[in-house]
Amino acid sequence: MKYRAVIKKTDDWWNGWLIDLPGVNAQEKSRDELLESLRIGAEHMLARDIPFIADA
Repeated sequence: MKYRAVIKKTDDWWNGWLIDLPGVNAQEKSRDELLESLRIGAEHMLARDIPFIADA
């Protein structure tokens, strides 16, 4: 799957987050490391079993 990401370089750090998966964000020293961290974060987010609770 592909997800939209916001990626920014600030000083020596690369920061990013996934627009389509709120809560998946990372900070790394290189762009490649950042993309890998975001990929792993997305995998972990999608692997979680979150129960559905309907509003009463």
